[in-house]
Amino acid sequence: MTSRTSVTPRAAAASVTSATSPVAVRAAASVKAASGAGPPGAPTPAPVPALARNWPIGARPHIARPWVPPATPYAPGHRGIDLTAPSGAPVRSVAAGRVTFAGRVAGRGVITVELHASGSPPLRTTYEPVQATVHTGDHVTAAQIIGQLEGNGSHCATTPCLHWGLLRGDTYLNPLSLLPPALLWRGPSRLLPVAGVREGVRGVRGSEG
Repeated sequence: MTSRTSVTPRAAAASVTSATSPVAVRAAASVKAASGAGPPGAPTPAPVPALARNWPIGARPHIARPWVPPATPYAPGHRGIDLTAPSGAPVRSVAAGRVTFAGRVAGRGVITVELHASGSPPLRTTYEPVQATVHTGDHVTAAQIIGQLEGNGSHCATTPCLHWGLLRGDTYLNPLSLLPPALLWRGPSRLLPVAGVREGVRGVRGSEG
C-alpha cells in the first residue's frame, strides 16, 4: 500500500520540476501514464482529451491522496485520486456521458459514467462512495449532480472523501488529465493597467485642491 499524501492540484501536476525527489518520480510516472504509457508490453491507450468542465466535487477540492500508477496491472498503487469533502456533498459528472453502472460494490456506492466523444475504447469515470441519484442508462451532462458523498466507505481513514477514477478499457489513467489548465491552476490575482485611469485619478486629486 502507498502512504497517504496531502497534495494540492498544482503540486500534483507540477512536481516534476525536481527530477530526483520521490514525489517527482511519482508525478513523472503519473504524467507518462496519463499520456498513454502503460506497463511494458501493454497496448498504448489513446491520449486523454481535457473533456472535464468541472471538478467532481467542490470548486477546487483538496487532494488527500494523489494518483500513483502501478508498475504492472496487479502491482500496488493508487488507481485514482481522493478528494476531501463533507459527507452529503453533491457529486457531479465531470463531462457529458452515459451512466453504465450505479449501484453498490463491497458495500460502497459506485457510479460509472462513460464519456461521450472520448475516443475508442471510450473513457469511463468512476465515483465512490456515492449515494446515486441517477440510474444505469441515464444520460448526464457536465456538472449534473449524480449523487451525494457517503460518509462511510471512503478511502480516507477519518475524513469523508471521494475516490475519483478514470479508465480506458482496462487501463487506469490519471483523472487530473481530464481537467483543462483553467481548472488545474490558480495563480495570483494581477491588476492590469487601464488606459486613462491614472490620468483621471490625477485630475480628480488636482480638482480637490
